[in-house]
Amino acid sequence: MRIGKEGKETGERQEVRGSDELLSQTGAVSNGSVMSPAPNHADNNNDAKKVKLDTKNPGAPSRVIHIRNIPNEVTEAEIVHLGIPFGKVTNVLVLKGKNQAFLEMSDEVCATTMVNYFTNCTAQLRGRAVYVQFSNHKELKTDQTHSNAQNPSAQAALQAAQALVNQTDTQGGPNTVLRVIVEHMIYPVTLDVLYQIFSRVGKVLKIVTFTKNNTFQALIQYPDVVTAQAAKMTLDGQNIYNACCTLRIEYSKLSNLNVKYNNDKSRDYTNPSLPTGDPALDSALAIGGGPPGVLASPFAAMHGLSSPLTAAYGASPAGGMPFTGMPLAGVTPSAAALGAAGIRLPGQPSPNCVLLVSNLNEEMVTPDALFTLFGVYGDVQRVKILFNKKDNALVQMSEPHQTQLAISHLDKMKTWGKQIRVTLSKHQTVQLPKEGQPDAGLTKDYSNSPLHRFKKPGSKNYQNIYPPSATLHLSNIPPTVDEEQIKDAFTEAGACVKAFKFFPVRAPTETGRRDDGGSEGVQVSGNNIVKDRKMALIQLGSVEEAISALIKMHNFQLSDSSHLRVSFSKSTI
Repeated sequence: MRIGKEGKETGERQEVRGSDELLSQTGAVSNGSVMSPAPNHADNNNDAKKVKLDTKNPGAPSRVIHIRNIPNEVTEAEIVHLGIPFGKVTNVLVLKGKNQAFLEMSDEVCATTMVNYFTNCTAQLRGRAVYVQFSNHKELKTDQTHSNAQNPSAQAALQAAQALVNQTDTQGGPNTVLRVIVEHMIYPVTLDVLYQIFSRVGKVLKIVTFTKNNTFQALIQYPDVVTAQAAKMTLDGQNIYNACCTLRIEYSKLSNLNVKYNNDKSRDYTNPSLPTGDPALDSALAIGGGPPGVLASPFAAMHGLSSPLTAAYGASPAGGMPFTGMPLAGVTPSAAALGAAGIRLPGQPSPNCVLLVSNLNEEMVTPDALFTLFGVYGDVQRVKILFNKKDNALVQMSEPHQTQLAISHLDKMKTWGKQIRVTLSKHQTVQLPKEGQPDAGLTKDYSNSPLHRFKKPGSKNYQNIYPPSATLHLSNIPPTVDEEQIKDAFTEAGACVKAFKFFPVRAPTETGRRDDGGSEGVQVSGNNIVKDRKMALIQLGSVEEAISALIKMHNFQLSDSSHLRVSFSKSTI
């Protein structure tokens, strides 16, 4: 029997209707599409996969599983995802024109476990309920000439499944709790953003977010291993925003999350009555007559931003996030996604861009010092040191995502001998003193400063943002200045220089540079290695020492026409 693309069928007989696909022992069916007979083309087998099906003991347990009612756009990888949590998947066959698929497991035990599981729990693919049962066929046999090598998507799905099985053998197997690490977090990522992204794959029960080793992380719990498995396969390695905020996902050792509060750091979606942990907010909610956790995201005004993936896929033909093949890095963001990325649109209200910096060293702090330090993570517009409390200051950034960067990198950093605290301020702007009002130089406006690092749209400096470190990256060094002169300048500024080196590059081309002329990379062109005297690394005695040196040495005049550019480096010497 052959099944045509238009749904026509030819052959001597038809197999079981409804409970299994229409296939005969002599049928030729391709992975991913069904080939129609072509009387004048004897070479049809070049596009088809021969499947030999044994039909002994219909209805009995089999390692071949039959899946019905699948959406037309479902891929082989999505079918394989259903089987991975139950054991090794050895073959897959998708009949898109018939909305059916076959999945071959390594043995009947795995297949039986899968069928029993989906008897009590409805399987879903792209929001549609699908039906899982034993096939009448005992195995899917393919000859060597027409194997899955003829279907790259099926081959890739099986290879990925095998790689995942090998990986989970060392991790202890899939779990319902995922550990998510967000790398290169240029733009803020919140609990609400993660919920909207991960709930596209399946129902999210609980989320707990935290920061560890200066990295934003989260624990996300799903109701079953199947959904957790699909989320890991789907989202691991994807970018939330273009070229940044990369998701790294692994299985957590935890089997259940214990959530005590529903707030901007943790959420139990199965228990909306949990308190927020803020007595004042809980009291206000109680007066309002609603349970504490059921506000329409009471934290949205502070931190919550619409999901960029939700915005990007809201108008997609699939009507939701597909399990595989998501072009996340190349999507064109909508207005909501741009807002989430910290890009203000005309007529759009501006989120809070003001930071409260406390526990400062009163003897050392100046507006210019804070401008330089916080300018590493965004364009500082204004700085005000509080007149009656000079160990506190307000720092206004140009964009809300820059405030998030400053908080994540500078909060609790030891600066001038004290551990400073950086949080969002209740103020929306930093007010300049009125004319004639005494201020003692405690408030300064930097909106027109030429030292802003990120004023160019899409600035490459965003790609070179790192936490404070003992190693500083120097750029814009004039060719007339040598190593000893630079080391002497840092020593005079109170730093203890441990090591120094100019960047080696291969001339004449250089790419990936910062907008200020610096770069973290070594470029290749030709065979001549030269000293790039515009860039260097300098390693100091401690992170605190490097912070002080950056404040003093950024924009330091090295010659009549050259001012030094200083930033934190990810490298060491």
